[in-house]
Amino acid sequence: MSSSLCVRCKGKGLCGRPFCPILEKFRSVESTFSGITGETSIFGASPPSVFVGRHNYPEVRAGPMIPPQLGGDEASLLEDPKALLKMGIQDIISSRSRLVRANTGVNVKNARNPDNPLIEKSQELALSKKPVDTEAWFSKPIRNELKFDNVLTPMGPSGELKDFDIAENPRVPKKVDSLVYDTDALAKDAVSELWGGNIPVEHITRLLSIGLLGQERKLVPTRWSITAVDDLVGKEMLSRVRDYQQLSNIRVFSGGAFGNHFEIMFLPRSFTFELIEVWMPQAVWTGQSTWIESDSEDHGGKKGYSNLAGGYYAARLSALEYLSSIRRQASVFMVREIRPEYWAPLGVWVVREASRSALGSQPGIFESVEEALRDMSTRLRTPKTKWMEKAKMLSNIRAQRTLDSFF
Repeated sequence: MSSSLCVRCKGKGLCGRPFCPILEKFRSVESTFSGITGETSIFGASPPSVFVGRHNYPEVRAGPMIPPQLGGDEASLLEDPKALLKMGIQDIISSRSRLVRANTGVNVKNARNPDNPLIEKSQELALSKKPVDTEAWFSKPIRNELKFDNVLTPMGPSGELKDFDIAENPRVPKKVDSLVYDTDALAKDAVSELWGGNIPVEHITRLLSIGLLGQERKLVPTRWSITAVDDLVGKEMLSRVRDYQQLSNIRVFSGGAFGNHFEIMFLPRSFTFELIEVWMPQAVWTGQSTWIESDSEDHGGKKGYSNLAGGYYAARLSALEYLSSIRRQASVFMVREIRPEYWAPLGVWVVREASRSALGSQPGIFESVEEALRDMSTRLRTPKTKWMEKAKMLSNIRAQRTLDSFF
């Protein structure tokens, strides 16, 4: 099997195999809480967390995720990217494997169906900003099958949900309460307003996924809602960033997390965005060869879905957050080098947080693009000639003259 196909597929089954051999080795990792398998009931504090699958869409599996015997303080860390950043990859897998996926079958269009109390309770759980004590009963013993892929954070065992109770009142932010009950607001407007109200992206994602936002409400597979929120928030930010003055100098930021290293250049131009992904040999999806791909958007915005999948929108969001914070616009050129240290898929949140971490560093200031590129290449392990071959938009920018150059 070619490594290029594996990187493009990332466990989606494009090779035609009934299971992904790369993901299969992670599913065999023994769960830290494997003792729960075989049980037919559990009690614990949900972080809070819900999951909506995509298999057999529009008939999907959905329900709460509950870590048995964990209290609120411990449980809250399982959904907190800042807390996960302080762990190692193995520790993240061990911690997240405690989350039991309590599933029930549902049609995505039945999000507002009062005849499905399990979904209704899942929606109530999703409203909360704090962990909620939850008890669940299963029609069959819990199965120890961990879930990994490139978008979702690792998850633990699963079970066929028979019933569950919320043992305490969810603590719901006022902004969430008002928008969930506003059935006239479009989903994109609700997402933007929640973001503007400092509601964490993880909270917004579960509200959208469990069918609590928008006019025509339905369940959205969790992996789709993650990318949708990154995209919608990014577009809202971009509408404001385009009105800001251009940056006055060339800046380069460097950093990352979990073997995801970012070099990020901002150029004093109107907003465009280009991301190059370099998957080094022995990284999670690659074999012995390097895989390099890019995607970009010009002044007209992104057309269609990115060939770099959810990572594109997560990286673009972090760049727009930075520009919004300094009230400037710029062209953005990013290189994401995925190194062998990134040996297991942890989810697209890693891209968002690793690029944010890079943008929190002290930037280098440069007089020219060539000088900035030379500096970036000193920290990248992949030769500059290889990744620059994919830099289509940056190449165009380097060939253009700005109006200032004529004066």
